[in-house]
Amino acid sequence: MTQKIVPNLWFAGNAGEAGQFYSAALPWAAAHVAMRYPDELPEFQKGFEGEPVVVDLDVAGFRVTMINSDDTFRPTPSISFVLNFDPLLFEGDTDAARAALDKTWAALSDGGQALMPLGEYPFSPHYGWVQDRYGVSWQLMLTDPTGEPRPFVITQIMFSGDAQNQAREAVDFYMSLFDDAAFGTVVQYPEASGTAAAGSVMFGEFRIGEHWFSFMDSNVEHQFGFTPGVSLEIRCAGQAEIDHFWGALSAVPDAEQCGWLVDRYGISWQIVPENMGELLAKPGAYQRMLGMKKLVIADF
Repeated sequence: MTQKIVPNLWFAGNAGEAGQFYSAALPWAAAHVAMRYPDELPEFQKGFEGEPVVVDLDVAGFRVTMINSDDTFRPTPSISFVLNFDPLLFEGDTDAARAALDKTWAALSDGGQALMPLGEYPFSPHYGWVQDRYGVSWQLMLTDPTGEPRPFVITQIMFSGDAQNQAREAVDFYMSLFDDAAFGTVVQYPEASGTAAAGSVMFGEFRIGEHWFSFMDSNVEHQFGFTPGVSLEIRCAGQAEIDHFWGALSAVPDAEQCGWLVDRYGISWQIVPENMGELLAKPGAYQRMLGMKKLVIADF
C-alpha cells in the first residue's frame, strides 16, 4: 500500500514496550526499533542515550511510527484508528472475525478504558471504542462483507471544540494539497444534533493514494482536542515537496520545530524527507536538526 501519510504516536519513554504490546494485541502486527538516540544529547534529552527514539509498527501493511520521548504530550481520541474486522479477511467466516475482534478488544482494554462499550449499534452488529493503556484510541468494528472493501486500518479524525463543524472544510483543504485524493461516502447531519450543526459531517471518508481516512464532526462536547500526541507525518521526495506542504499547512509559528507544525485546525504534522534515516546518520546531523524549524535537506 502506498502510504503518503504516516500517523505518529507520542510515548513517554515506553515506545519499545508499547511496540511489543501492539505486536501481541493487534492482528497481523509487528514492531521494530527503527532508530536509537545518539550517545551525545542536549540536556533536555539526557537519560535517553542509546534508547529507541523511533519504533515502527506495521499492522496489516499499515504503518504507524511511535516516538519515544518524555510525557509532554498524550494522544487523545480526536485521532483514532478504526480496525475493520471484515469476514472476508477471515475466509468469509463471520464467527472467526467476531472472535478475532473480541480477542483484540480484550487485549486493548487491559489497562485501558471503553469509550463506547462493545456491543450492537445501528452501524455495526459488533462495535466498540477503546482507549488503551497508552492513551491511543481504537475503534473495533465487525464489517459487512457485502459493502465496498476498505483496508483493515483507517485513521479517523474527529473535529470538536475549537475545530467543531470544520470537518468538511478541513478535509477539502487537505485533499487540495495532494494529487491523488478522492472522497468516499459522506453523510451530513440533516439537522442540528448536540454540538454538530445541520449540514456538518456525521460520517465521511476520503483517501490519499491508497490510504483511507474517515472524518466527522462530533455532536458531543469533549474536554480534549488535537495534540502532538498524535501527529501526521508526510514523507517528501525532496525539498520542493517539503516547501510545498510546510508553506500550505503551517499556521502556528510558535509550534514550528524540527519539521513539526500545527495547522489552522489544530492538527500536528511532521514534514520530513523520505530519506530521514540516511540524513540523520551523518555525523552531527541530529544536533543540526534540533536547530531547524522547517527541515532543509542541504543543512543536514
